[in-house]
Amino acid sequence: MWSKQQNVTVLSLYPTTRGYAFALFDGPLSPFDWGTKDLPRSTRMARILDDLELLIERYHPDVLVVEAFDAPVFRRPARMRTLYVAIRNLAELRGVSVETVSRETIRHVFSRFGAKTKNQIAVVIAREITAFKHLAPAPRRAWMSESRRQGLYDAATLGLSYYALIE
Repeated sequence: MWSKQQNVTVLSLYPTTRGYAFALFDGPLSPFDWGTKDLPRSTRMARILDDLELLIERYHPDVLVVEAFDAPVFRRPARMRTLYVAIRNLAELRGVSVETVSRETIRHVFSRFGAKTKNQIAVVIAREITAFKHLAPAPRRAWMSESRRQGLYDAATLGLSYYALIE
């Protein structure tokens, strides 16, 4: 299912309504750093870029994976497209190639496991990567806001989808 290329270090970044989440993989099922960070609204975009620069300097990833912000249907606010363009520019200036993963790709990759929703995908990731097992968000009801941990799974989803693409 996942790529056998163990020599590709992938950093996946997922901006959230509160800040951002990231997952760094040494191989498809080998995360070695991950986290979420809440940031104040007034400085959120600048701080995400600053933190991304630190992550790139610290880990020297081969690829930065983000959601497909250049897709015709991008269901996030316009300021997110602006942020993603800035993220791409920063990564490319630092010598890191940037890959995008579309919603359709994610659906295709995780349909192999019977996962369709974000929560079902999180369950698959928690099952496949034991380090993430204890972080799995509880199932969400219609009246509930999204778990703070969901961003971590969204970032991991991007990274794992990228590995599935290069297999």
